[in-house]
Parts: sequence; C-alpha cells; structure tokens
Amino acid sequence: MGKLVADITMSLDGFITGPDDAPGRGLGERGEALHNWVMGGPWRYDQPRRFAPADVDRGVLQEAMGSTGAGIIGRTMFDVTGGWGGSPPGGPDARYFVLTHSVPTEWAGRRSPFTFVTDGIDSALAQARAVAGDKDVGIGGGANVIQQYLAARLIDELRLHLAPVLLGAGKRLFDHLGDQAIELEPTRVIESPHATHLVYTVRR
Repeated sequence: MGKLVADITMSLDGFITGPDDAPGRGLGERGEALHNWVMGGPWRYDQPRRFAPADVDRGVLQEAMGSTGAGIIGRTMFDVTGGWGGSPPGGPDARYFVLTHSVPTEWAGRRSPFTFVTDGIDSALAQARAVAGDKDVGIGGGANVIQQYLAARLIDELRLHLAPVLLGAGKRLFDHLGDQAIELEPTRVIESPHATHLVYTVRR
C-alpha cells in the first residue's frame, strides 16, 4: 500500500488561492503566480495557457504523477476546474474521488474518471486505495479536504510547493485544525526560480 500524500502549492503567507476563486479563475484573484512553476513562468487567466515547466519543476511534476495511483479532491476544486473537461491531471487512466454532499446530475452515470463520494473521508480513502494499489493516493485540494485528513492524522506525507508571492487574502491551507500539534519531519528541499518544493513526513 502506498502513502497518502497531500500535494499543493501555497503562497509565502499561507494561501492556496487568492480571493474569489471561481470557474475559469481557479486560483482566485492574483492567484496565477501560485502556478508559475507549473507554467514555466508568469501567465494570466485571459491569455493562452502553456504548460512548460523548467527542468527542475518538470521533474517534480513527473515524479508526483508517476507515483500517484488515485486522487482525492473536494467538490469546490471539481467545480472551479470544470472537472478538467473530463481529462484531469494524470492522463487517460487517472481516477479521482470527489468528496461532496451531492452528486452532480450532469456527471451521474457517465463513464468518467470521477467517483463522487458522499459518505466521508474514510470512504473516499478506502475507495482510492483500492484503485491505487501499491501506488500513492494524492490529495490535491482544496484546503478543506487537506485539513480534514490532517486533523484525522491520516496523511503520511505533505508536499508543499512554496511560491514566492504574498497574496494577502484567499483560502488558507492550515486553518481549522484545532489546537492539536502536528509534527513534521523535513525530508527534501528542491529549489527553482518559481517555487521551493518542500517534502515533509507527517509524524504519528
């Protein structure tokens, strides 16, 4: 069985989106800078998008994709990305489990890479692990989903891509964790011009 890995980009002041994230603006206002490392440099929502990460960043992406057998995301991420048009990150064999209170009717019964889970984080994890086999299960967001799994002490590894930007507002990654202390063991640091990639083991 692989690890449960939370993998997400965060600003220096702790936000994973700017304010007002919405379909077509999934990273919120001024949030494009969070994914400069994925795009290979500055980009904007209203311009043609390119996925051309530099060598270091490309290696980080390829490693994550290669080690992940299934993903868990929240309903908000699903909605703001439009379900990636039915072709989410990870290629044609990618499988995602979407935590939600209701199944969107337009996706119900469709042959798609998405399974909608209405009975909680444990159920989503069990289903994802059954699909992932020996590979990792990745949690890509949003913040609330990662917070739930962190609070439940289920995450094995935390991968943060720290973008050199201060957003000032938006959705914070580490809110709503209560007063418990969660200890992390740093295991790797990789630097690029657009992000510092940090890997931590979550101590039990």
